[in-house]
Amino acid sequence: MLRDVLGKTFRFLGYTVQYGCIAHCAFEYLGGIVVCSGPSMEPTIQNSDVVFSENLSRHFYCIRKGDIVIVKSPNDPKSNICKRVIGLEGDKVCTSNPSDFLKSHSYVPKGHVWLEGDNLRNSTDSRCYGPVPYGLIRGRICLKVY
Repeated sequence: MLRDVLGKTFRFLGYTVQYGCIAHCAFEYLGGIVVCSGPSMEPTIQNSDVVFSENLSRHFYCIRKGDIVIVKSPNDPKSNICKRVIGLEGDKVCTSNPSDFLKSHSYVPKGHVWLEGDNLRNSTDSRCYGPVPYGLIRGRICLKVY
């Protein structure tokens, strides 16, 4: 009796670990569902929009200008942000705000990207915290679900 209970318990734990590993790999390497919050990407992505983020692009270095990406926030590593890629390494980008009279430019350093929100007047992005390391990119948004 005890042997049957222990056998079923260990079998259940084994399946739980296996399926947990499969789920972890799927969410880490393939992608997942993300709920976006905040006004920085309006009108493209509204507050509380549900999107699908695929993660293969970041592993194969296939992120391009114009892509919308999910990134670990440089200011708060516990949260993710959603921004558009404006510049890749070596690109010359405008580093000033749209309302500034004099425009300043800079080059994106190697291994970094320049990110900006679509709602430039209401976005905290690379104009505030500078270029973002490529390693902070979590995935690329490829589908707006809801």
